[in-house]
Amino acid sequence: MDYLVVGAGPAGLQLGYFLKKARRSYEIIEAGPAPGTFFRTFPRHRKLISINKPHTGTNDPELNLRMDWNSLLSDDPELLFTRYSDRYFPDADDLVRYLGDFAAKTNLNVRYNTRATRISRNGHFEVLDQRGETHTARRLIVSTGPSKPFLPNIPGIEGVERYHTVSTDPKDFTDQRVLIIGKGNSAFETADNLVETAAVIHVVGRSSIRMAWKSHYVGHLRAVNNNFLDTYQLKSQNAVLDGNVLKIVKDEEGYLVTVSFSRADEVTKDIRYDRVIACTGFRFNADHFAEDCRPNLVIDDRFPELTPEWESANIPDLYFAGTLMQVRDFKKSTSGFIHGFRYCVRAQQRIFERKYHGADWPSTRLPNRPESISNAIIRRVNRSSALWQQFGQLGDLVVTNCDHARYYEEMPVGYMPPTGFVVTLEYGPDHDKVDPFDITVRRPAQNAPEQALDAAYLHPVIRHYRGGELAGTHHVAENLENDWTSRDAHRVPLERFLARQLAVPSIA
Repeated sequence: MDYLVVGAGPAGLQLGYFLKKARRSYEIIEAGPAPGTFFRTFPRHRKLISINKPHTGTNDPELNLRMDWNSLLSDDPELLFTRYSDRYFPDADDLVRYLGDFAAKTNLNVRYNTRATRISRNGHFEVLDQRGETHTARRLIVSTGPSKPFLPNIPGIEGVERYHTVSTDPKDFTDQRVLIIGKGNSAFETADNLVETAAVIHVVGRSSIRMAWKSHYVGHLRAVNNNFLDTYQLKSQNAVLDGNVLKIVKDEEGYLVTVSFSRADEVTKDIRYDRVIACTGFRFNADHFAEDCRPNLVIDDRFPELTPEWESANIPDLYFAGTLMQVRDFKKSTSGFIHGFRYCVRAQQRIFERKYHGADWPSTRLPNRPESISNAIIRRVNRSSALWQQFGQLGDLVVTNCDHARYYEEMPVGYMPPTGFVVTLEYGPDHDKVDPFDITVRRPAQNAPEQALDAAYLHPVIRHYRGGELAGTHHVAENLENDWTSRDAHRVPLERFLARQLAVPSIA
């Protein structure tokens, strides 16, 4: 077999779809009885933070994917998540239902109730399941996500409740004092659920809260989960504690927790709670890998170390798909989420085709003229959902020669050859350092090419590489509705840049 995929979540199904479409031999094994086992439990309070917008005002399916963060890519217009829910933040059970239908309607080769217990390599990869059966393949793709609950090294933390098992019934916390350890979406999702019943809720963590609307990283705290912050700032018995939990002691009265406060010169205080809940995230589980094929781990052992092909940095032919891909753009873009990694998976399968099967990366031929290349770029940045969702990480590549140009779509930026024009959508370099709602902060004018370099919001960037060196960069001016079609503001400045770089006469 060419490919064995471990995990039938969104990424495993997406990769299976593309492998089947390419007529490659593959199998997907899944520990659960159906696709999307993770989403049968998480998020615990069942509201997704991935947006779903069926009503966009356009019938363009590519544009609609910019506002549809849950659909997988396919050629079937019926296989869209927007047909499963009208909710902007949909219920996780709807996603489970959608993934089941996607696997069934595309007739993917999935073996359910098949848990990988040991992964080794003897020429081919060998994956042993719980029944003692061995699955072999030339290439192995792990798409299980970070599945191992993580607990920080705090004395006594083993006695607290965990996000993945704690009750989600607010009545179970009536009149109780509750401490939630963690400052991510799971922590604030849990806190919001208890606001109406708990007497006191404290959320604690050593890092500052980062708001997604400011950082543009959708994994930072989302507005849908931050109502708790109002209850803190408006003095409703709740608080965010900035500091470290030093010790947790469980006794007959509940918990006595020692906290060191970061903003009070590390002053420590013992605080009494009835309940303590750890919402401290997950890590990649490498325990079932044999020593000779265990991937290196990075970022505090949270993720496998990956190349630009999403291949293990130390184990050839071992790949990772899905949310584990985010190690390449950690907290910068969207590879940790369906609306980001669906495009990474498509690019990964194209890499497989090129690397193992001798296929060329899909491309189109263009006349080698500034206006032709400019028109192609403008069409793409105004419509592409991949460049939109995977800002700064996936790009188009235009390679020119004497008589024509080749336009390659959606390559990982780190995978591209060091020549040609690279087209990406990007935020400005300091976009996360200013309050986007502060009207005293100067912003570049809309459709102002002379101010395009100062753009903080998402906009097209074209970089020209010649012989591995950066030869020129052009920023296309911001536009409120992301419509980069104005002749004077967008097209003419881009054509002039291309003309200069191609060393042909500039347009008048």
